[in-house]
Amino acid sequence: MTTAGERTDGVEVSLDIHLAHSARMYDFYLGGTTNFPADREAAGRALAVFPYARSAARANRAFMRRTTRRLAEAGIRQFLDIGTGIPTSPNLHEVAQRTAPDAAVVYADNDPIVLLHAQALLRGTEQGVTAYVQADVREPDALLEAAARTLDFDRPIALSMNALLHFVPDEAHRITERLKSRLPSGSALVMTHLTPDFAPDETARLIQVYTAAGTPVAACTSEEFGRFFTGWDVLDPGIVATPRWNPSPDAEDDTEHITDAGASCYGAVAVRP
Repeated sequence: MTTAGERTDGVEVSLDIHLAHSARMYDFYLGGTTNFPADREAAGRALAVFPYARSAARANRAFMRRTTRRLAEAGIRQFLDIGTGIPTSPNLHEVAQRTAPDAAVVYADNDPIVLLHAQALLRGTEQGVTAYVQADVREPDALLEAAARTLDFDRPIALSMNALLHFVPDEAHRITERLKSRLPSGSALVMTHLTPDFAPDETARLIQVYTAAGTPVAACTSEEFGRFFTGWDVLDPGIVATPRWNPSPDAEDDTEHITDAGASCYGAVAVRP
């Protein structure tokens, strides 16, 4: 049963609230309220077999904040965040524009519920630019074309795909290579990805729960994750569990205490030579 939603910028938004959705489950893990009974039930099943879901989600968000801040401090002024998810403050544009008020940020997602909340992603600084495009990462050329209405692809861009590509396992490397090919020298690739390396049994059961809920998921090893960055220079400290990537005493972070199993995601940042 589908509930037809409102129209946003000419797009009719329809939400099937009776089926669990990964973005709304993620929102539940983070303590958000943009989720429905089906999402909470599926999230409960996931937590029963993978008790790290909440800490992994928090570690991913903290990783986004640290990497965005670091890249803005390094001089990058354009950010493309794919798989944005439901807005959770501070969002990427808030972090980037604290350091660089003139930063341009484009969010991209194909989840209709994110479209409904897109206005929350567009409240940037007067000097900067924020935009949202409804696009599917599995169609990278169309996504890039939409992003190019805001971003200058002749200047460095930080591309973020956090906790995204494990949901498109059969196409993840093809998608990444296509996106990388359009980014100029000095651009950055920021990624996190579910891994079985720290909690193999729990991760295997988590994958079963998501697959049964209609969302195929695949985890990758450190070596497999490294393939995403082929040809680019991986920044220190390399490929690590998300809380180990340049931990910060920032009050918004507070994830250093999360174990590698508690994160169960690799994270890394690489720059195009």
